[in-house]
Amino acid sequence: NEILGWGNSELQYYTDDPNNAATDGNGNLVIRQLDVDPDTTDLVCWHGPCEYTSARLTTQRRLDFEYGRIEARIRVPNGPSGLWAAFWMLGADNTEEGWPQTGEIDVMEYVSRSTEEVFGTIHGPGYSGGSSFGGIYNLGGPVADSFHTFTIDWRPDSIDWYVDGILYHQATPQDVAPNEWVFNHPFFLLLNTAIGGNFAGAVDGDIGFPQETLVDYVRVFQAIDTAERFQSSFVDDFNGWQEIQLPFEDFIRSGSQPTDAPDDGLTLTEVQGYGLLMPAGTSGSFKMDRVYNWIKEIVFKNGFE
Repeated sequence: NEILGWGNSELQYYTDDPNNAATDGNGNLVIRQLDVDPDTTDLVCWHGPCEYTSARLTTQRRLDFEYGRIEARIRVPNGPSGLWAAFWMLGADNTEEGWPQTGEIDVMEYVSRSTEEVFGTIHGPGYSGGSSFGGIYNLGGPVADSFHTFTIDWRPDSIDWYVDGILYHQATPQDVAPNEWVFNHPFFLLLNTAIGGNFAGAVDGDIGFPQETLVDYVRVFQAIDTAERFQSSFVDDFNGWQEIQLPFEDFIRSGSQPTDAPDDGLTLTEVQGYGLLMPAGTSGSFKMDRVYNWIKEIVFKNGFE
């Protein structure tokens, strides 16, 4: 969003250089932090010539998720103060709605000035930044000593945080009331390691580079699809492009339904997906430009519809 320092006065420049993000041949993704000579680099940060590079990976515009168990096995960097590793999520509509209205779920944050702690947090309208709602888990020893599994169990109106299977934080709409709960919609995933900034603190002069964040895996587990199916049809009797309108009243409940699908009618409160099928015994191909919901405009004139 063209916010200098990612809104946190961070010092790193995120690159697509394999030196900053690559697999290591041992099954891990490595997010590597490097120092660069500000006198010779052509990279420009908000504070002037860049001193550090790192990587930020995202599924934005590739994969969004709504609810499920979101999990990653990560080994955070072991340097002194100044490093900030994170596995987190942003609302898929963030380019339209903006932060924090779109919502942010921090599955795991680790700052190297707090060697034994990890953080799980949500940000939303009225509870963002320093006023966010979060929890802290103390591992009783350095987090960077080994891999740990960081998980959220995310359901409608509920998020639970775990470290290595241990529940340590929970959030519901009541926890942020009277502010708005903004986590019942699709989100995408992010992995990054920042350097410096408001949360990570000053960079220790003895930090030593490179530093590395290792990611063994990222997994998303979701429930079996039990959504009720409805169907309608149209006759393909034209060539080229044509707009097809299918009124809601033309949809009927499909004869084939998933196990445990409800039978409560076409409520239109939520649509999980759609598809097109050709009649049995036919062949060919089709192209689809877009699908959208068209609601007839009702105009009132002189008190009459």
